[in-house]
Amino acid sequence: MSGAHPRWRAATLVAVGLLLAGCESHYDPLAAARVEKARAHIGNVLAHIPPQCYTQTDGVANPCWVCHTAKNNRNAADDWQLQAQYQLNPIGRTNHWTHLFVDRRQAIAAQRDADTLTYVRHDNYAPLRAALQRLPEKQRPRWVPDLDLEAGFDADGFARDGSAWRAFRYKPFPGTFWPTNGATDDVMIRLPAAFRQRADGSKAAAIYRINLAIVEAAIAVPDTRPDAALDLPTEPLDERAAGFDLDGDGRLAIATRIHALPAHYAGAAAGVAVRRYAYPLGTEFMHGVYYLDPQAPGMRARRLKELRYARKIFELDDVHLQRQYDLDAQEQQTGGWPYFGGDAFSGIFDEYGWQLQAYIERADGRLRLQTREEQMYCMGCHSGIGITVDGSFSLPRKLPGAAGWGEQDLAGMVDAPQAGSDEPEYQRYLRRTGGGDEYRANAEMLARFFPRGRFDAGAAQAAAPGGGGDLRSIILPSPQRALLLDKAYRALVREQDFALGRDALPEPALHVHRKIDGAETGLREQDGHVYKDGRIWLDWPQAATATPRG
Repeated sequence: MSGAHPRWRAATLVAVGLLLAGCESHYDPLAAARVEKARAHIGNVLAHIPPQCYTQTDGVANPCWVCHTAKNNRNAADDWQLQAQYQLNPIGRTNHWTHLFVDRRQAIAAQRDADTLTYVRHDNYAPLRAALQRLPEKQRPRWVPDLDLEAGFDADGFARDGSAWRAFRYKPFPGTFWPTNGATDDVMIRLPAAFRQRADGSKAAAIYRINLAIVEAAIAVPDTRPDAALDLPTEPLDERAAGFDLDGDGRLAIATRIHALPAHYAGAAAGVAVRRYAYPLGTEFMHGVYYLDPQAPGMRARRLKELRYARKIFELDDVHLQRQYDLDAQEQQTGGWPYFGGDAFSGIFDEYGWQLQAYIERADGRLRLQTREEQMYCMGCHSGIGITVDGSFSLPRKLPGAAGWGEQDLAGMVDAPQAGSDEPEYQRYLRRTGGGDEYRANAEMLARFFPRGRFDAGAAQAAAPGGGGDLRSIILPSPQRALLLDKAYRALVREQDFALGRDALPEPALHVHRKIDGAETGLREQDGHVYKDGRIWLDWPQAATATPRG
């Protein structure tokens, strides 16, 4: 990356979108990716460094602790020191996410509420699938979405179309992915075919349920509990189908918990060893990022902002995993950057075994394949930071047991503390961050939780365990703010240069560095503003696993 991004790139992408608008048969979701590939140029080689890393701390505001933390079992990143130091090379010291500083107030004011609601309630997923299917098979990207969203999911979260995707409920990660900061989302998981079959290769729903529960036990139980004391609540599981005891009661019957991890998976996947904090090879995730609809349940609109996909394509044993963390730490200290292979059409992959691919809106609102540079945006958070479990954020935060299987729904979900903490997680985030987002740009959250500039924990108490409310009382915006955020993002979509950022703030950011001078963030351990206790896992209250929705 040398100098500013060329503005003609945005003009090219806008032209591609507008040229094809209005003619469904000519809708080509790969056009922008082809433009980038033909140009053979990446503008920002450090696109994996998220814009949140350029926030100004003023010596006290610390949103960094939720991502950068002390070593947690197989995750050896141990990167808590990034809270106190900007370990950036000369290229990375310039903030290239300049969309944070754009004033879109005029573009927002020009949009009517009624038009915005019509826009966010329009389906842009089905047209994407149809357009990809019209392409010759050899021209399609590696991942073509195969979930029928219109058919939906059953009460247990299984896709009704038979695609084997399963939706689950999870507590949104603090900050950016709160709806009050611009988007709602959902996540689905799918295990390879062998994990859904009996030993003879025939399909078996009971086997699939068991293997999904084992994966959850391997990933979502905090590292504060040893393997022999997992004790994870589950949906009812038929141990006779697996042929081994899950709940430790010495007999094969219907289990409603996993007491200790089995040595291997069930059915046709019996030859696959269970590894704690590691997904089996071939695990897939699909992640939808949606606009806000003030009148929809959980404010999730129908229109997608992005559609993201991840697949585990290779595994590292413990020795090679540790070596990769060591190499990453060395590169960071010497000013290097990680390697990402692949391209927009194949998806890009990191050195921890994950391949990512994604779609995003064109200027006309249809979804298109993201360019390689745009796909790199997701790599920084899913590759080598201290908080994740095998690169993932959502399944480690799944609501345990049967209550956690189903379409994402915040109703009844409480502000459980992080593992080992005695403070509700969102309250701790607000207090340590000094605002409702990493940039301290969410005026509504500041007014609600920081009257007269001081954090009011009582204002967030309703969502705490026993508080009588749920997460919606903290992280859902007002209807007015929801529309404001929709309009801001739609203005960004029309600009089309996502390589300059995809955070659409209603007003230009005030607490973000344009350029970083020096190595210190201003947060100091001796002042009590650097934390090593961040954990992605949650200590759910016992009642949470049976909390009714509604």
